[in-house]
Amino acid sequence: MKLKALLICITLFSASFLSAQDDFQGVATYMSKTTMDMDGFGGKDMSPERKKIIAERMKGMLEKTYVLTFNKTESSYKEDEKLDAPGSGGGFRGMMSSFTAGAQYKNIKDGQLIQDQEFFGKQFLIKDDLEKLEWKMTGETKQIGKYMAMKAVATKKVDEMDFSKMRRNPRDDDKKKEEKAAKGDRTVSAFGKGEAKEGEKANDSSVVASTEGKSTDIMDEIDIPKEEEVVAWYTMQIPVNNGPGDFWGLPGLILEINSGRTTILCSKIVMNPSEKQEIKKPSKGKEVTKAEYNDIVKKKMEEMREMYGGGNRGGRGGRR
Repeated sequence: MKLKALLICITLFSASFLSAQDDFQGVATYMSKTTMDMDGFGGKDMSPERKKIIAERMKGMLEKTYVLTFNKTESSYKEDEKLDAPGSGGGFRGMMSSFTAGAQYKNIKDGQLIQDQEFFGKQFLIKDDLEKLEWKMTGETKQIGKYMAMKAVATKKVDEMDFSKMRRNPRDDDKKKEEKAAKGDRTVSAFGKGEAKEGEKANDSSVVASTEGKSTDIMDEIDIPKEEEVVAWYTMQIPVNNGPGDFWGLPGLILEINSGRTTILCSKIVMNPSEKQEIKKPSKGKEVTKAEYNDIVKKKMEEMREMYGGGNRGGRGGRR
């Protein structure tokens, strides 16, 4: 009862404090960290040393700092960019830099989300409605910095093109095992019979024929959950229903998010900074919905797979 009374007092005081300031603004810094499921992408056979090298190279992609500038109804969330070390932009990381996300604008009052997004040199403006989550309060509390935080949980739909959630489809691994086993059987018969080469050729043809007509959608090779549980910690000492990324809808600023393999934690808050920052709506780029943008990304991935031979036998030379 004492805790409940204290929280009510904090909420009433904070609400009256904000309502007395029409030009209220806050700036929150968040640290985002994502762990990579290397085994899910064929890393089971890698040595620990190799995994460590890859993890170190991808550290800059998986650990980022973001800044949320917010008022009562609007916010801008963008990466606090730092210069990369020389030679760190190659390989997979260099390719992923083609998916550069710019500022993300939220309008809580209007339920609007706008994402400034660059994709392979083209600028997009992704506009959609804010997803409203059904938050459930747990009654648990903990201290985050100088703020009393409360726990809430919800189930959230997973973006089908969220690369942090992707892993190789287990069915794809099973298929490869079956093909490898079939190839091994043919090899045994080849050494056991004089006419094996002709039979082996026939078997190869049957394997090719059996794969014809099947879906070549690149998403068939990727396993990604449809939804996942999200755990949020929010404080009513800052009574704005905003938070990092597209998270919102709680009676206080969200200080921490745990979603899948990603943790986002607030490390610093400045209330009413001396120099106010304008919260701008992104306005440049081709306007698309999230679904339309995802289709564009999938088509580009298919194009790249065809170009580099990921989806056929023998790369470019295998195309007909």
